[in-house]
Amino acid sequence: MHIILVDYDKDWKNFLPLTFTRPISQLRIGILTIKEKWERRLNAKAYYLTQSYLQEKYPLKLDSQNIVINSTLLPNEQIINELQNLPDNTVFIRDGQLLFGKITKEKFDPENLLNVDTVEFDGEVWQINYPWDIFLQNEKAIEDDFKLITQNRKSQKLSSTNIVFQPERIFVEPGAWVEGSILNPNDGYIYIGRDTTIMEGSTIRGSLALCEHSVIKMQAKIYGATTFGPYSKVGGEVSNSVITGYSNKAHDGFLGNAVLGHWCNLGADTNNSNLKNNYSEVKVWNYNQERFVRTGHQFVGLFMGDHSKTGINTMLNTGTVVGVSANIFGAGYPRNFIPSFSWGGYQGFTVYRLDKALDTAQRVMIRRNKHLTDIDKKILTHIFNITEKYRNF
Repeated sequence: MHIILVDYDKDWKNFLPLTFTRPISQLRIGILTIKEKWERRLNAKAYYLTQSYLQEKYPLKLDSQNIVINSTLLPNEQIINELQNLPDNTVFIRDGQLLFGKITKEKFDPENLLNVDTVEFDGEVWQINYPWDIFLQNEKAIEDDFKLITQNRKSQKLSSTNIVFQPERIFVEPGAWVEGSILNPNDGYIYIGRDTTIMEGSTIRGSLALCEHSVIKMQAKIYGATTFGPYSKVGGEVSNSVITGYSNKAHDGFLGNAVLGHWCNLGADTNNSNLKNNYSEVKVWNYNQERFVRTGHQFVGLFMGDHSKTGINTMLNTGTVVGVSANIFGAGYPRNFIPSFSWGGYQGFTVYRLDKALDTAQRVMIRRNKHLTDIDKKILTHIFNITEKYRNF
């Protein structure tokens, strides 16, 4: 039985620019991606029904029987229990949209997943709808993933050079190196992944997910439920943020209430604002509505798509949205919606040429023993073309 994680077009657009390069279920919240959560809970392999230009990299593979799940859903016990007893070709819906269900290969119609028996679902769901939900719900996600991953397992011991609070809420995977640091879960959970490093003088408070091969540099200050995805390097001050993976904020500077994609780099002393001076509600650019929308929250920082970068001493306003492969530098605050493939800053932007952006991406990825594949180039080229309308510099 396969799991099929379904991206509705409206939902996928609501998570742009993070989803320009991936399905929703490849987003990380807590320790695991949404896809990984479902695979572990249901003990099955997951595939994707997403945007057509992403399907080659993220394929749809049907089995004779398939569990279909709205990719904005995160697992809870009620859904897991419902799926165990659900007849084939039956799906639960809410507001006319698929939540979860089972569909056989013969009945699976990607254009109409509701062409089976439908039941209105009145139970509890755990769902993310916008990019800011990722950091807002990260505390609960870390707790759930922590309990799932560490169940019936024993943590590695922490060195006596560390100051440790609530050690029962800290789990250390094999190969992790942690010395001379302060770790305080503060009634949350700290997960230190395989082959990670926490350098001397680091202070960690509140829930943290440090995924495999990531590094927290000397005297970093990390707090508020925060996730650093695989192969990331982090320094300075970070609060309630999620780095999806393979990105660096390696130097001093503040990152707060933020979500970064893959292959991003924040230059030394890059700072983002996460609170307006008048303490009012933050608005952010929404690609689905193609306008700035209210978030309903005071603390909202930065959303940055894959392969984007900032120069040293870059300042970013509250609620800034940065697309894919943007290069931001210079003094002053740039605009708070920066389209994909933009080059510049406060004094203005020009188009970041596609050939140069692809060349940079290739060089960056080689440093981590990864390669920009032909499929990746096709995806980035497609993003360059569909975002041209926003680059009216």
